[in-house]
Amino acid sequence: MLQVTHLAKSHQTPQGPLQLFSDVHFNLHAGESVALMGESGCGKSTLLHMVAGLEQADKGRILIADQDICQMNDRQRSQLRRDQLGIIFQQLNLIPSLTIYDNLVFQARLANRVDDAWLAYLVASLGLETLLTRYPAQLSGGQQQRVAIGRALAARAPLLLADEPTGSLDEVNAEQVITLMLALVKETGTSLLMVTHSSLLAARLDRSLTLSQGQLK
Repeated sequence: MLQVTHLAKSHQTPQGPLQLFSDVHFNLHAGESVALMGESGCGKSTLLHMVAGLEQADKGRILIADQDICQMNDRQRSQLRRDQLGIIFQQLNLIPSLTIYDNLVFQARLANRVDDAWLAYLVASLGLETLLTRYPAQLSGGQQQRVAIGRALAARAPLLLADEPTGSLDEVNAEQVITLMLALVKETGTSLLMVTHSSLLAARLDRSLTLSQGQLK
């Protein structure tokens, strides 16, 4: 599903380029879940954003369904995100002017893959039935997190990218949300790449990778 080879990324600083990582390699198979771990500032989120086509690589290849996102233009990357990816951002990025229902179906509409039966199942599974006419600002943090998960899964994209999906939640809410997300991912056979700092959460996935000193181990 995902192949990353010889990937390198640096950031420009007043002192010159700062190498985040170099020559990174890993694969993610269809239906597999992988945790991406590492210390704060090591480049985990940057790597996830590169897989999503939101940041450019200095060199290397990122193949999603045999398509190299590093060789695409902006329009092609947008189309690949629409058709192949579900993304749960660390800041959620719900659209404040849209109702919860319209947030949930936003990407599915763009991909022309609105499935009313699947959407109803997601809404019920995530406990959002009474919230569909509300707006994001009217929800708690845990409820907003559930909406972000539902939106990412609504279009049935084959690859889900999640950046610290429970980072802003307390322990009880985090456990509930992650249990729901992993159950839905498993049920749909979606591949999952998740950035997390939690070793307990990482242990619930199929395997984990650690980014340290510019290398993936």
